[in-house]
Amino acid sequence: MSIILQQHPAIAAGVSGEAFREQAADGFSLGGFTWRQAGADTTRAVVIINAATSVRCRFYFRFAEYLFANGFDVIVYDYRGIGESRPASMRGFQASWSDWGTLDFEAMLQRAMRVFPGQPIDVIGHSFGGCAAGLAASSTVIRHLVTVGAQFAYWRDYAAASRWQLVCKWHVLMPLLTRFCGYFPGKRLGWLEDTPAGVVRDWSQSSARYETRPSGQALAELPFARVTAKTLAISLSDDPFGTVAAIERLLAYFKASPRVHLRIAPEDIDEAEVGHFAFFRSRYEGRLWPIALGWLKRGELTACAPGRVVPPYI
Repeated sequence: MSIILQQHPAIAAGVSGEAFREQAADGFSLGGFTWRQAGADTTRAVVIINAATSVRCRFYFRFAEYLFANGFDVIVYDYRGIGESRPASMRGFQASWSDWGTLDFEAMLQRAMRVFPGQPIDVIGHSFGGCAAGLAASSTVIRHLVTVGAQFAYWRDYAAASRWQLVCKWHVLMPLLTRFCGYFPGKRLGWLEDTPAGVVRDWSQSSARYETRPSGQALAELPFARVTAKTLAISLSDDPFGTVAAIERLLAYFKASPRVHLRIAPEDIDEAEVGHFAFFRSRYEGRLWPIALGWLKRGELTACAPGRVVPPYI
């Protein structure tokens, strides 16, 4: 039986983050928000939240407030082309998945080291955000990493029951609309935020290896294998993107990291469905969020964590 914890007063009060702008190495201006505790403390971690593809950082505000209420400093931000980091015109705006990792996430790591000097840096990565965590040159500074449904959209890994529907939507219709509009008009369709053409190419031209995507780099140049963060990969059994094969395909890149894959079925938390996005909704503050919180604090699973651990890599 699941235990519903009482909502923390800071969450109920809707604590607001402080807006900021940060320049990436190529000069592009990124927008985001910071939740900052009073006073410096080098034993307190700062958590960076990496969003899913074309999901605004504001979607994660409640989760950021939860982490802040539990003693962390928190940074959330939008990748270039999305939300707070959207350019004046999306038509023809070129940004890729690799840009989001090597430039945008790297800028947030640099900001965390500058604004919170000496503090440990932890990361939450949702969907592609987990992949981005292994693309930045400074990813070696990450202490603890929690990913949720993290993968890079290899179509053969999609859940069998919905595979062809997802292929038609994301690998046929999305690139066709992008070619016509110069970007993917996801907001008008009610699917995602509007999305840069380069990101659409990386997603839709699916392959089993990240380095063979249109914006991919040679495997030897990718930082993944140098990341040593204690890594918890959370997946939901009803997530059509985050199948076991998809999660483990990405995890295999983090060769130097101690890795745990926790697979949760909705019935484990007395739910009918959770899917790819709902983990970060406040209704799961008492049932799913403590799993991530425990890992960020101690680098280990809490004894009462729901689900099962997929056989380990190491």
